[in-house]
Amino acid sequence: MDMSPLLISIKTASAAMVLTFFLGIFAAKIVADIRRKPWKMILDGILTLPLVLPPTVAGFFLLYIFGVRRPIGQFLADYFGIKIAFSWEAAVLAAAAISFPLMYRSARGALEQVDPNLIYAARTLGLSEWKLFWRVRLPTALPGVASGGVLAFARGLGEFGATAMIAGNIAGKTRTLPLAIYSAVSAGDMDTAYRYVLIIVIFSFLAVALMNYFTIKEGKTKP
Repeated sequence: MDMSPLLISIKTASAAMVLTFFLGIFAAKIVADIRRKPWKMILDGILTLPLVLPPTVAGFFLLYIFGVRRPIGQFLADYFGIKIAFSWEAAVLAAAAISFPLMYRSARGALEQVDPNLIYAARTLGLSEWKLFWRVRLPTALPGVASGGVLAFARGLGEFGATAMIAGNIAGKTRTLPLAIYSAVSAGDMDTAYRYVLIIVIFSFLAVALMNYFTIKEGKTKP
């Protein structure tokens, strides 16, 4: 059995998780600090949109933006020699776009559940808002944030539609486990498809177990 889809999936999901981890925390802080509800709801809706869109639609938007014949894609190709579409980087971009809302919402929920008394106490000690965030809010919310990172990794590992649209199904390059399962079934190789499915199920189960661990840990940190 070809193990390259597993290696590509792990590498892609890991890179996407790192990307969404920091972007998700940053976005969660911005939204959590907004006081005006209309603006908060609008921004939250925009950031959560990839979660409710069909993955193929999200992939279409990414292809429309980063395709070599589109302004941004052509600019990157002409001036930097970077071609996003149908590359491994495109697979990372697709996985990050689809998993970002999960990371963002987990981080936002964790930040909004931090005890306000801790924040008030830190402000009375003269901490700036950024120091307060890094020294008080984020460490307190870390179990929930870590749970979001695990969820983002699992979602990136199972991404199919957006990856197929912008990265294609290139063997040894962008063929992740879900795409390998599709290719195996299309070729009538059900035994290989079963093995790939089993691998994804095992990784998904481990992700759920790890999320439950962080959820229990988060509950213990609350007063």
